[in-house]
Amino acid sequence: MPPRKIDGNEIYFSTNTSSNKIKQYTDNDKACVYFYKRGKFKYQGVSITGEMQICTDQATKDEIWRFSDRLFYKQGVTDPDYCVLKFKGKTAEYYCDLKTETVEL
Repeated sequence: MPPRKIDGNEIYFSTNTSSNKIKQYTDNDKACVYFYKRGKFKYQGVSITGEMQICTDQATKDEIWRFSDRLFYKQGVTDPDYCVLKFKGKTAEYYCDLKTETVEL
């Protein structure tokens, strides 16, 4: 799923509170996200490692909510099965043209 919001090295996603991801991140907050762009002649990707926080506070849920989310969360933005994952990147590895570069965030 694409991120809902990117703010510096913080990336926000929405998900179900009942999903397996929530249990996994409760047990271990280490995470990695990967973005890529594939062109006709060039492939670029970035792998970002960091920590995932589970946000169930109403202010964060309100900020990330989209009207189309009602398809998945029948009770709307206050649905107990709706939550936000906030990823905070620590390091990034960029790949392009068979070369990689790692940076601390």
